[in-house]
Amino acid sequence: MPQAHEIDYRIIGEEMQYVEIELDPQETAVAEAGSFMLMDDGIQMQTIFGDGSGQQQGFLGKLFSAGKRLLTGESLFMTAYTNIGHGKKRVSFASPYPGKIIPLDLMRLGGPVVCQKDAFLCAAKGVTVGIALQRKLGTGLFGGEGFIMQKLEGDGLAFVHAGGHVFERELQPGELLKIDTGCVVAYTHGVDFDIQFVGGVKNTLFGGEGLFFATLRGPGKVWIQTLPISRLAGRILSYGTMNRKEEGSLLGGLGNILDGDGY
Repeated sequence: MPQAHEIDYRIIGEEMQYVEIELDPQETAVAEAGSFMLMDDGIQMQTIFGDGSGQQQGFLGKLFSAGKRLLTGESLFMTAYTNIGHGKKRVSFASPYPGKIIPLDLMRLGGPVVCQKDAFLCAAKGVTVGIALQRKLGTGLFGGEGFIMQKLEGDGLAFVHAGGHVFERELQPGELLKIDTGCVVAYTHGVDFDIQFVGGVKNTLFGGEGLFFATLRGPGKVWIQTLPISRLAGRILSYGTMNRKEEGSLLGGLGNILDGDGY
């Protein structure tokens, strides 16, 4: 028998999406702080330790479960949204940056899904949001974005968000995919994840793509994003702090217009 609440949903929007979850009476969804957008009257909000999947545990068990979330950079607490009214009610959660929201049916996927440590958005109550420690030497030393990741377990629906365009790739047994570490959104439990060094003087000095990339070996499913938030933030930071002097340039103010700054 399924242990997670069986919620219905729809994803709305294109570049800036949000997910609308429909709750029957006494059904609950859990979400990270800061993802809430709007809800119908009759939904009760409650702050809980962790993800709410271990509410039968004692206090120390709950604290330990919630404390694991600190390792992924999240808060000790999450927010539960419960329909305490009559009839169906809706609550919506929005992605924090441009991209896509990915629904993950953990029962249909046949087991846990590992995702980037900031990818989780919300889930049906009963889904466990824990940690996945990558124990391999290469991952531990060099996988800055992949050493500690989130693991979603259970038999319900979970939602993760990613930047830019998102697509999925089905890897056959033994099939190997090499990818930038930040572009990995999530993968199913059968995929073998590691970090590989990019050798060669030119790659080291002039490659611009970093010294390491992730390797994922099938069988299993992988979700990939085209615009990691770390890459977007780095470009914005470098652009905003760049010293741009139009007075001595060849194009002068025209250069700003060509950059998209017409003022």
